[in-house]
Amino acid sequence: MEISAQAPRQLDWRTATIVAGGVAVVELVLLLIIGIAMLSKPLSAHAKRSAEMRALGIDKVPEARPEPKSTTLTRSKTSLLVLNGNGIAVAAAAAASQLHARGYPIRGTANAPRSYGRSVVMYRPGRLPEGKRLAADLGVSLVGPLDGLVPRQLHGAQLVVVLGT
Repeated sequence: MEISAQAPRQLDWRTATIVAGGVAVVELVLLLIIGIAMLSKPLSAHAKRSAEMRALGIDKVPEARPEPKSTTLTRSKTSLLVLNGNGIAVAAAAAASQLHARGYPIRGTANAPRSYGRSVVMYRPGRLPEGKRLAADLGVSLVGPLDGLVPRQLHGAQLVVVLGT
């Protein structure tokens, strides 16, 4: 008696190509998901920073410079310039009065050259700690270096408060 077994069936080359292509597509999708996950955090931080700059009306991002080492000035030695960037009459004078009551010397009040969507505290080089303290006193979340102002416009002030809407 003779028993014959069937030979193992070989895959057709077309079927093997389709299976290999499917595996490659799945691997590509996984790599894309991993790549997007790794790049999304830095890109979202950049997008947030760009949106803030656009909202403030700042055309270019100021170059990051290391802060010079200095001692933090007291409120009584940190002079301010208060600018009205919201279009509300006497807003700068009212804010200057409140800040003077907190102990800040006021160098002047004026209108900002353009409207601001949010209030911002700007500081001269080396005065970041004072800027952060003033922002905390006012409840302002945006603090940055001087932008669009030259030192002679500050009338000797170390910090500038621009009142937004």
